[in-house]
Amino acid sequence: MEKKVRKFDTKVQHLKYKVLREVARLAWDGRLMEGAFDIPKTIVPGKVPTMRCCVYKERAILAERVKLAMGGDRQDPRVIQVIDIACDECPMGGYEVSSACRGCLAHRCEDACRRGAITFDEHQKAHIDKTKCVECGACAKVCPYSAITNQKRPCEIACKVKAITMNDDKSARINDEKCISCGACVYQCPWGAITDKSFIVDAIDLIRGSDDNKNYKVYAVVAPSISSQFTYAALGQVISGIKALGFHTVVEAALGADMVAYAESKELVEKGILTSSCCPAFVEYIKKTFPDLTKYISHNLSPMATIAKYIKEQDPTAKIIFIGPCTAKKMEFQKEEVRPWVDCVLTFEELQALFDSRDLDIASMEQDVLDNASYFGRIFARSGGLTDAVREGIKEHGCENFDFKPVPCDGIEACRVALLRLSKNLLNGNFVEGMACFGGCINGAGCLTHGEKNRAEVDKYGREAYEKTITDAVTQVNFK
Repeated sequence: MEKKVRKFDTKVQHLKYKVLREVARLAWDGRLMEGAFDIPKTIVPGKVPTMRCCVYKERAILAERVKLAMGGDRQDPRVIQVIDIACDECPMGGYEVSSACRGCLAHRCEDACRRGAITFDEHQKAHIDKTKCVECGACAKVCPYSAITNQKRPCEIACKVKAITMNDDKSARINDEKCISCGACVYQCPWGAITDKSFIVDAIDLIRGSDDNKNYKVYAVVAPSISSQFTYAALGQVISGIKALGFHTVVEAALGADMVAYAESKELVEKGILTSSCCPAFVEYIKKTFPDLTKYISHNLSPMATIAKYIKEQDPTAKIIFIGPCTAKKMEFQKEEVRPWVDCVLTFEELQALFDSRDLDIASMEQDVLDNASYFGRIFARSGGLTDAVREGIKEHGCENFDFKPVPCDGIEACRVALLRLSKNLLNGNFVEGMACFGGCINGAGCLTHGEKNRAEVDKYGREAYEKTITDAVTQVNFK
């Protein structure tokens, strides 16, 4: 009996993948505009069980997923978007008194509430006046029966920058002035009602165009966290699969990480204090929440943009498609300073959809190799990796006397604490490594799988690097 391959963490991811796969199949064949309407019926045929009220609503939601898989509104630069019709099954939110309330004599909840929002009925059961409640949680903390619970939506809990509220119709609303496109809400939404816009059709157009137009070559730049994904195949087989899709070659973004570490370590020594530029969500967070600290952001482009720029300077015919775990990269590549170098961004979820849209069985392919980067460039994929790389860069620059005091921040909440201290001149450190996703890029919203095991895979991948120093990696590469 054939072993079933589990490619995704959740069924929501699998549904999203199926839509992407069908969109990709039509795009490869040049039939997207005529066939996209039928995709919802293909995925949810009549007389099948559905989690919604009826099959027709399920199809209507799938139609919205298809639109976003095709690129959505091209005039709308937002990456993270809400499918309003799909966002209707979560509790309204806020603190609620459950049936566990015993109507006790103590009434600690009433004493703890400074807003007078707690009242009692004839049975002495507590009730919360929503017009007075400020959701401080004081009542829940003191209830001896744990009868007061926070019915906050999963997306609100996941969003550590507080960018998610509710519309009048109770669907989620994203505050674009706060959103950093990290995608935490995308991964945590149990209904898939929040999703990231896809550029998979753009990628296919670039690849197909390279077959007809010999004036350019399409390079795949892959994030180092790819080593922890596609667990059903060897990494070398994944690289073979990418080339089988029509890419000219595959380059490690880790080489760009080497370049960034080499330059960023020198910049740190010169300036004395620095915040990293590798994570676009972290950089966006500084700009939106701590604008006075933007002067500390490293002037280096991210590893993705750095290696893309290097490739295009060596090969003017190059088109660059970045493949990684990060929804924020889709925001980054649209920025003015990055747009000349990166032509398209895909997630690992979308790469899986591309493989299956071409019926590529990568697990049966011969293994190719990636051999561009050093150990230090490859471990950028996990929290603390950039810190190790900058430390090595300082050493290789011969600046061992520099008092390197790193502050690695694992997740946006840790970033907030470090930046708040920096803003008040209370930070005991001079280099802030910011990773918006907890654990680093290995847990990005566009990953197929998430978890601590991914860290071990990245470290193993790093140890397999041919180049042992950052200097060796950045001086020996040539794409001509």
